[in-house]
Amino acid sequence: MGTVTLGVSIAVPEPYGSLLQERRASFGDPAAYGIPTHVTLMPPTEAEAADLPAIEAHLDRIAMAGRPFPMRLSGTGTFRPLSPVVFVQVVEGASACSWLQKRVRDASGPLVRELQFPYHPHVTVAHGISEEAMDRAYAELADYEAAWICGSFALYEQGADAVWRKLRDFPFGSGGNTPAVPAQGGYTVDAPSLRP
Repeated sequence: MGTVTLGVSIAVPEPYGSLLQERRASFGDPAAYGIPTHVTLMPPTEAEAADLPAIEAHLDRIAMAGRPFPMRLSGTGTFRPLSPVVFVQVVEGASACSWLQKRVRDASGPLVRELQFPYHPHVTVAHGISEEAMDRAYAELADYEAAWICGSFALYEQGADAVWRKLRDFPFGSGGNTPAVPAQGGYTVDAPSLRP
């Protein structure tokens, strides 16, 4: 069956997700439309395709133990000069994201991996582009605000075309009645605004 490249993340819901995706594209980031707007719980990780059922069962257990929580984004930050990234900050929900990402990568599960950098929940809006464009992203989104109740996370697979596609949502709690975050796919906001 071979290997697959997987990621686990919390999707930023509409209209925020598409707006930030459009803004990322406007800064000249070529990866903008191949990566749904998200908060990473597990970065790109190679796995055996045959392990997908065990991985999904592991993520199911984590989701069942969780519950919906408030997420709020506010302002920008950067990992420069360590890493060429500008991001929107997670100012509420960070501790829940940290709890989730630890369990996703737990030694008892099928997705064990070390992180290259300490975990810091964020929403990337520019990566690996010119310093001038990253400065623009940092400045133009400095007043950005968004808030929602996070009801799920999702498993994604990166295709041979470098596009990330959702495989499955994992709603929190045993009821399963919390709606999952809708998928993005080129949705355009009719009246772009940086404020909800």
